[in-house]
Amino acid sequence: MNDFETLNVLQAGLEDWFRPGVTALLSVVVTFVVYKGVLAIIQRLTRSKTVPRIFLDASATALGIVIALLVLNGVLETASPELPLLSHVQHAATLLLIIALTWAVVRCTSSIGNVIVAMNPVLEGQWKRARKVETQTRFLVRILNILIVILGLGAALMTFEPVQHLGGSLLASAGIGGIILGFAAKPVLSNLLAGMQIALTQPFRIDDVLHVQGEWCWVEEVTATYVVLRVWDLRRLVVPLQWFIENPFQNWSRNDTELTGPVFIHVDYSMPIEPLRTEFNRLLHRAPQWNGHTATVQVTDAGDTNIEVRLLMSAKDSSGLWDLRCAIREGMITFIQEQFPDQLPRVRARLVEQPDQ
Repeated sequence: MNDFETLNVLQAGLEDWFRPGVTALLSVVVTFVVYKGVLAIIQRLTRSKTVPRIFLDASATALGIVIALLVLNGVLETASPELPLLSHVQHAATLLLIIALTWAVVRCTSSIGNVIVAMNPVLEGQWKRARKVETQTRFLVRILNILIVILGLGAALMTFEPVQHLGGSLLASAGIGGIILGFAAKPVLSNLLAGMQIALTQPFRIDDVLHVQGEWCWVEEVTATYVVLRVWDLRRLVVPLQWFIENPFQNWSRNDTELTGPVFIHVDYSMPIEPLRTEFNRLLHRAPQWNGHTATVQVTDAGDTNIEVRLLMSAKDSSGLWDLRCAIREGMITFIQEQFPDQLPRVRARLVEQPDQ
């Protein structure tokens, strides 16, 4: 076929597609415009915090594309089967419809988590339950979204003829393939299983204060395979979920956010303890971070040159405790410098005169 014949065939194909193409395009545009108008009316007449409205807002765009693609597939079904490349166009429209449906379902599933979290707000005295529900919901929603995407991808692949013909062979070798896939995907699967275990057992929750690998941090985000921890200096520590199953870590807000912490002061043996106790209590009562529960002064060690005094205090959370310890340490050092400068740690030495030889 020469170039002239090719142009004639192309022109004939375009002429055949003109009427169906315009019809399909107009149908899609009109459907999308009508959908946007109905959506605007619904959003105007409903409150934004209701459960149906949350689902609608989350999936509005994806749902509009799904409806438009459904109309497009319906128009293509009524087209003449003699149209050139009709089967390819229908296949492409079907693929787009599957992708849009998967997107819409994922958006609706994600909004389920938002609805559950909105129905369990963090109220005074109920923060533990609210954070527990939020953490479990985030875990399960992400795992469900992964399964939905896998199913959507499988449905899209099954629209191809070669994949359908290979279906029997794939089923016959599913046992061996499953074993190979299991070994290849072991890190991902182990993290998914660890995520389900953490969601059920709740060793930590979102916003919990953890001490992980020597870092003081907060649980900021929990995904299906890893946890994002916000370190105190605003760095982000990304830890796989499997690590939390296999390694010990500290949870400073598991049941309560209240913490106690010490400040150690080293002074000379001649330092009286009672003035230190009086000044410590005075500083605590002036500190806004102190929760009024723990205030202890004890001599915890006696070395060769000085004694160690432990000042034990408590605060409502880890951040307040850190600020409180720093403030008390500064105040006690200033007090000793001003009132008992001679009782600061010192090194004693004895000079012995040697007799003349």
